[in-house]
Amino acid sequence: MEKPIRSGLRTTFLLQAISHAVFGIVFLLIPEAFATLVGLPVADWAMSIARMLGAAQLGFSAACWFAYKETLWERVKIVVQMEIVFNVMGTLAALYGLTLGGLPAMIWPNLIILVVFGVAFTVLYYRR
Repeated sequence: MEKPIRSGLRTTFLLQAISHAVFGIVFLLIPEAFATLVGLPVADWAMSIARMLGAAQLGFSAACWFAYKETLWERVKIVVQMEIVFNVMGTLAALYGLTLGGLPAMIWPNLIILVVFGVAFTVLYYRR
């Protein structure tokens, strides 16, 4: 028997799709403005990487949106797993950057978002 998606997971997909879309648009279209806002140096190579991250974020946003529209667990399970990996790896990268890499304190809100979604997707995954 196929299991339906719980409403909490659907809500998490929707919120994560919005979060990915916002960061994706910022990193893809205006990475220089974001870098200046948070106190990062603006370098051509870094802006190219930021744009690639923005494109990836928009792809993740689309995946979350498609998962949000689904009704069966088996059809979204891999997206949940991908979100767990993305958010955990993003958390580790942000922690490294904040503690050892010299990233500015303005990155803390990013870290908090990654942790919240990482915990949410992990909890929802293991409740299935």
